[in-house]
Amino acid sequence: MRIVTSIGEMRDTVRERRGAGQLVGLVPTMGFFHAGHVSLMQAAREDCAFVVVSLFVNPTQFGPGEDLAEYPRDLDRDVEMAEAAGVDCIFHPEAREMYPERFLAYVEVKEAGEVLCGASRHGHFRGVATVVAKLFNIIPAHRAYFGLKDAQQVWVIRRMVRDLDFDVEVVACPTVREEDGLAMSSRNIYLKPEERKAATVLYRSLRLAGDLVAGGERHAARVLEEMNALIAGEPLVRTEYVEAVDWETLGPAGMLRGEVLIALAARVGKARLIDNILLDVPA
Repeated sequence: MRIVTSIGEMRDTVRERRGAGQLVGLVPTMGFFHAGHVSLMQAAREDCAFVVVSLFVNPTQFGPGEDLAEYPRDLDRDVEMAEAAGVDCIFHPEAREMYPERFLAYVEVKEAGEVLCGASRHGHFRGVATVVAKLFNIIPAHRAYFGLKDAQQVWVIRRMVRDLDFDVEVVACPTVREEDGLAMSSRNIYLKPEERKAATVLYRSLRLAGDLVAGGERHAARVLEEMNALIAGEPLVRTEYVEAVDWETLGPAGMLRGEVLIALAARVGKARLIDNILLDVPA
């Protein structure tokens, strides 16, 4: 497995593989791998002849006071896990390689920056869209793999690809969970044992929502009220939002019908955790 740090070398490597007729898969990450990342690598490995994992903690998607400096990093461990998953190449650039002096051009998907995580993390999705657009140009893959745990991110990238005519297929893969349901996240390492236990209420609240909808409930307000009541029973969990939105538009869903995303964000200790479920609700 190769580790590439320069844009020029990475671009040449992918151009060579595409020229040889190989299907190229890309898994964009910020590193500190867990089983969720590995599942994306494995999906890419099954589909593609050449698999690239980008490993870059992107500074432009962190806001003031967020955990850029503290974000967990372990390059040696990540390299071992990627190699074991069958990855062919890791792209691991320095920040100055991705954002040279007087960097001025950004990509923004407007509406997504104002709802769900975008409402409190101002500029976050502009940073996400910009770095992924750069990766799509540096690594012109046929397919790019993302986890649905970050559902709003998947929505943003799909919309950017559609609106800006990127020639790449965005593949969304299921959320990978711990045995107790907690969605796998690099930030789970921040949780103390009692916080880790309390955090399981997030997925339990999403399962409750799924059960209510399966039982015939179609009023979003009633579903969200039940979710909030359940989460409120865990004093270590402070919700930032619990919302139901239309998956096509990310607009609020008053009545639940069609594809609906029920999403939440919460603070548990020093960790900000997100989770969601995507429901296909019969009319």
